[in-house]
Amino acid sequence: MSLVTDSPVNSSSSDDFAAFLDAELEANSAESSLNEEAEDDNYKDEEAGDAEPEDEEARDEEAENEEAVGDNDLNGKRIKRYKVEKLESIHEQGSTSYATLEQQTEESTKLDRCTHPGFFEEMCIYCGQRSDEASGVTFGYIHKGLRLGNDEIVRLRNADVKNLLRHRRLYLVLDLDHTLLNSILLAHLTPDEDYLKSQADSLQDVSKGSLFMLTFMHMMTKLRPFVRTFLKEASQMFEMYIYTMGDRPYALEMAKLLDPTGEYFSAKVISRDDGTQRHQKGLDVVLGQESAVLILDDTENAWVKHKDNLILMERYHFFASSCYQFGYNCKSLSQLKSDESEPDGALAAVLKVLKRVHNIFFDEPGDDAAGKDVRQVRMALKTVRKQILKDCKIVFSRVFPTKFPAESHHLWKMAEQLGAKCLTEHDSSVTHVVSTDVGTEKSRWAVKENKFLVHPQWIEAANFLWQKQPEENFPVKLPKGE
Repeated sequence: MSLVTDSPVNSSSSDDFAAFLDAELEANSAESSLNEEAEDDNYKDEEAGDAEPEDEEARDEEAENEEAVGDNDLNGKRIKRYKVEKLESIHEQGSTSYATLEQQTEESTKLDRCTHPGFFEEMCIYCGQRSDEASGVTFGYIHKGLRLGNDEIVRLRNADVKNLLRHRRLYLVLDLDHTLLNSILLAHLTPDEDYLKSQADSLQDVSKGSLFMLTFMHMMTKLRPFVRTFLKEASQMFEMYIYTMGDRPYALEMAKLLDPTGEYFSAKVISRDDGTQRHQKGLDVVLGQESAVLILDDTENAWVKHKDNLILMERYHFFASSCYQFGYNCKSLSQLKSDESEPDGALAAVLKVLKRVHNIFFDEPGDDAAGKDVRQVRMALKTVRKQILKDCKIVFSRVFPTKFPAESHHLWKMAEQLGAKCLTEHDSSVTHVVSTDVGTEKSRWAVKENKFLVHPQWIEAANFLWQKQPEENFPVKLPKGE
């Protein structure tokens, strides 16, 4: 069996793939050893007792030469020996047909023409030849030292996606930090977060907890509410990967908290150590066709080349240091001794979106699944998003920096993507004034004219939860001391 013809891609599991590669190498090694031992025994039986002195000297010299050759020469001798055996077999059978000769030796010449589909530690996974010029992409998270050539990557992806679509599944690449969980170094806990240390759940059965103190890593991690239900339901529709900008030890520990039995991710855990570009994430290290991949992440800039595959997530700020990191001058959920809602939180909302994409992809009329592209389905969701704030006319007050072009601000763009019409000046048609200060002229006008006065988070909440939110949940509060 060879990787280029029989790899078990239809398992859609990277750990199965790694196990297959291990078995393949062991089998090749064992077969080679047995063949060499058998040949040595046959050779000794035939020549024992009647060898001429000069023949013995020649054989001794040949043995010394064989010991001195490297791996490449040994492989070359094996190929040549195979050809000779085939020719002798044909001669013994009385076949002199040139066509038969070609047919019988075709298999042996394949080794000479090996295109080297991949390498383990500079050794071709097909022919065993070593090369210092291995090309392609490294898949170290599948198996240390594994590098696959571009043609082999394409072949594996094509084969895997056919099987996946047949089972009505797509690929889902999940970010960790601020998407599925929030982590903090213990040294960065604020005094009003010290109470968390006594509330940490046991690591003996992580499936029953959500707050964990990993003392061996000097850190604490809080899983996002609804995450276990999210993973369970998403796994029915998607083959899931983790992809984080954290290092590999951190990625593996977080995967254990989220998936203690290994049923969701298994070996499909990608860290920054596995990426091909610094400070960027890319689908080149994912063995899934881009046309069938969705990405869930809180950071758009991490996926510069794959924005059409991305569904942007609201960031999860449980710890105070997370708020400070992103410039939020407010108390964190941990400081407020609160948390996101399980049924109405960000993960519950995005799960509905994923289900909708899945249904459109597989159930709506059109080409069969093999001819569809999930990126086109995602683009179709823009029409759905345009309905969220379609009846709203918004004017902003003291939200953008002075002299900043309002139309270029992300909140302005976000509101328009949700279907709202944005204005620079207020008039009777305005329905909402978005501000952080109740004392501005436009804010006072909103109160006087009985218009909605809301905090900018009202727009952000509608964006991430995919539905218009109650305005009374986002009031503009008076500054402290007034």
